[in-house]
Amino acid sequence: MFPYIARRLLLMIPTLIGIMLVTFVIVQFAPGGPVERILSQLEGTDSAATARIGSGGPDALRGEGNSAYRGAQGLDPAFIKQLEQQFGFDRPAPERFLKMLGDYARFDFGRSYFRDTPVLQLIAEKLPVSISLGLWMTLLSYAISIPLGIRKAVRDGSRFDVWTSGVIVVGYAVPGFLFAILLIVLFAGGSFWQIFPLRGLTSDNWSDLSLAGKVVDYAWHLVLPVTAMALGAFAASTLLTKNSFLDEIRKQYVLTARMKGLSERRVLYGHVFRNAMLIVVAGFPGAFISAFFTGALLIETVFSLNGLGLLSFESIVNRDYPVVFGSLYIFSLVGLIVGLVSDLTYAWIDPRIDFESREV
Repeated sequence: MFPYIARRLLLMIPTLIGIMLVTFVIVQFAPGGPVERILSQLEGTDSAATARIGSGGPDALRGEGNSAYRGAQGLDPAFIKQLEQQFGFDRPAPERFLKMLGDYARFDFGRSYFRDTPVLQLIAEKLPVSISLGLWMTLLSYAISIPLGIRKAVRDGSRFDVWTSGVIVVGYAVPGFLFAILLIVLFAGGSFWQIFPLRGLTSDNWSDLSLAGKVVDYAWHLVLPVTAMALGAFAASTLLTKNSFLDEIRKQYVLTARMKGLSERRVLYGHVFRNAMLIVVAGFPGAFISAFFTGALLIETVFSLNGLGLLSFESIVNRDYPVVFGSLYIFSLVGLIVGLVSDLTYAWIDPRIDFESREV
């Protein structure tokens, strides 16, 4: 097992470098940039996301003269050079990329261009929101999908199985942000009832509440965003649970247990459950990370939740490259580690799994 873990850890290095290289190259050709944003702010337009479209190509990001920047005409060339030095664009792109890799290897992600705050501090400030959404959404989806999947497997082909499959497909097809808007209209004072709060994860008087009051207030704020995110999340795990149970129910040891006179409940939860849930339990780390880092942007925007999804989106729009690359590096690293943890969890739960005999 240790050689397999070592190979996987070593493989993470070129994978991370490849992810960062591809993203860095794409950024060189992306319109806009921090220099353009400063210039647009001086002009009062602040159109950083589109300022460089059709005006200079990748050279604009390298800062090769005033003509490379839209809106630079009439400004002191020394001021433009100063901006380039401030953002590090006075050096060639390969040199900047190698320096970035060296800094990131030491987990030095620099400071945000426009917030003047360390990137790690910004990410740490947004983590509680994203962890809350990801954790509770994953737990809720598993709490729904596992009992539902077992029930569908037991009643495979019945009317219950058919209509619940239809509900699952519809729920999976409906975008989460549309369902979030519907929840706001119905339950957050949109047009009907004012039951749940609309913004944030805590109330304005949260610090004045008792411990029990804080727990209730926090849970009350989570109801709508977590429900909106969990709508389609439980579909895959429900079908996975159902198929796993169906595979186990048809095996010989289940027939033997039934022939011994064991009750159906004893057969399902005493024999089938442990074997059928191996793949579901092993996939929990990956499911949590998937919910943690993806799919939350629109939900955070709709419910005014200041999490990592919104931070990453704003950083991309504003061309805040230290935050963009720092977030990407951390997300990619965590994703690779969690992939390894998922495989090790699977091997720990099911000793029959032997990764030593497989290629990485």
